[in-house]
Amino acid sequence: MTYLFGPVPSRRLGCSLGVDVIPYKTCTYDCIYCQLGTTTHLTTERSADVPVGAVLDELDETLRSDRTPDYITLAGSGEPTLYAELGTLIAGIKARTAIPVAVITNGSLLWDTAVRAAVCQADLVIPSLDAGDETLFRCINRPHPEISYTRMLDGLAALRTDYHGPIWLEVMLLAGMTAIAAEVEKIKGHLERIKPDRVQVNTVVRPPAKDFAMPVPADRLQVFSQQLGAYADVIHDTQHAHDEPMAVATRQDIINLLKRRPCSLDDIAHGLNMHPNEVTKHLEFLHAHQCVTLASCDGQRYYAMPQQSCTGMATDTT
Repeated sequence: MTYLFGPVPSRRLGCSLGVDVIPYKTCTYDCIYCQLGTTTHLTTERSADVPVGAVLDELDETLRSDRTPDYITLAGSGEPTLYAELGTLIAGIKARTAIPVAVITNGSLLWDTAVRAAVCQADLVIPSLDAGDETLFRCINRPHPEISYTRMLDGLAALRTDYHGPIWLEVMLLAGMTAIAAEVEKIKGHLERIKPDRVQVNTVVRPPAKDFAMPVPADRLQVFSQQLGAYADVIHDTQHAHDEPMAVATRQDIINLLKRRPCSLDDIAHGLNMHPNEVTKHLEFLHAHQCVTLASCDGQRYYAMPQQSCTGMATDTT
């Protein structure tokens, strides 16, 4: 598939069929915690390089399969609200299936009435709020210069006015930055305007764009969740386990992870919630076809994309 991916397991949405119509790392933000790495095209200009018809044709083919997702989710490699035909696309999806449509967005363009009109066609909207003031907003989300903290907040509030479906607000907490009671209280202070139905507290799980974007321990996440109110809960913790392996993860998922940094087998298993045996099978295939390189450092074996290099690593030819 070119524009669709999955269905994949999602801790928030169950089984999610992703729709990705934005070029890789084209975004309004350059978040320090982004698991896809640094934004390469920071923009607020909406465009529609992908034809809606091509996406819907692919969806028609996918819906003929036996795997029925719980949600069809607009998300992926960039900010989905940058797609100028978002409303037309959502309408086309809803004309084909009763499967609910979710939009996962950073919320940065919701001040734009055209963006809100498009998003309001979805069955579920999941925007983000990662900081309680302008200073930390610019430090963590590193937005396009046209996006101020006030403008972003106004957009989130306007969404609640225009949209009558559920809003699940994601709050990404980072150790030493926003995982502080006073900073969480600032975020809480904005919830009355945004009026989300749920607040989903998250932290870094996969390798972030910047090494200083550090995860918050699970017990502290629970404390901050309680501070944010009765409708808040934790959607991720930092305790990786294989009791619910991502059995449908693909080789492409592994490649996408390795695009960010070299990883050990265990890193990949934890990052993608896969069983180590399943990871081994995919890595052996990728290595045999020269899609990944194998190197060692201090006795630890690492996999990386061929274009990546790591100082001090010697190529492992065994």
